[in-house]
Amino acid sequence: MRKLAAAFLIAFLAHPAPIFAWGGPGHSLVARIAEAQFTVAVRARVAAILGPERPMRSVASWADDVRRTRPQTAGWHFINIPMTAQHLEMSRDCASGDCVIAKILDFRKILKDPATAPEARAEALMFLVHFIGDMHQPLHCGDKNDRGGNDIRVKLADRDTNLHSVWDSGILARMGTEDQLFPGLAAESAKRAKKWSKGTVEEWAQESYVKAKSKVYGKLPPAAPGALAVIDAKYEKMANPIIREQLEKAGARLARVLNETLQ
Repeated sequence: MRKLAAAFLIAFLAHPAPIFAWGGPGHSLVARIAEAQFTVAVRARVAAILGPERPMRSVASWADDVRRTRPQTAGWHFINIPMTAQHLEMSRDCASGDCVIAKILDFRKILKDPATAPEARAEALMFLVHFIGDMHQPLHCGDKNDRGGNDIRVKLADRDTNLHSVWDSGILARMGTEDQLFPGLAAESAKRAKKWSKGTVEEWAQESYVKAKSKVYGKLPPAAPGALAVIDAKYEKMANPIIREQLEKAGARLARVLNETLQ
């Protein structure tokens, strides 16, 4: 069974992951922040599930990679809470059960079940690591009938892109490398983990939604008809601490979920 699980992981992890939410470095940062907050027992459990030579951060973008061959998973990465709404409503925003919140709950149950086969357990862990990161990117919880900002063309540092990509990886890449960012993010996350790890997955999604509504869209510079909105220094300065905090929160909350699920 262990050989089968190892073969399963190698087959899926042999392909580089494309950039979707947070990009590879962002998802890796969330995983690294969480790893630093694991209990000793949970650190050992994760190593047993993934293999002792494969750190959790190395599988943090796996869920993006498998979208190529399993397109039915695409809707699992986000929840579309309308910008006209005030609050998340699961009956309206996730009626089919195919949204990031529902899938986090589903995969947590699979991971916790002692009867789960090794390959399914590894897959559940990899989805959880990725989806908890995803839901902290504000545009994965708020939608303005623009495919989560993908349809809003903008310019960042003289490069034509879209609003979703700006919040996924564009601004983060300008903040520093993964290794440069990790020490500060990890320290701040650990410092505030007790407060941040409280609440429910639904409440965490609501936080992301509020940031999408008030900051991501609310502070976006206006554009002339037919022109691209320009991500200027003021907008970038506003976005930087939000991105940092969302990554820090995601790491602390992922640690809480896995510490509770794998204890």
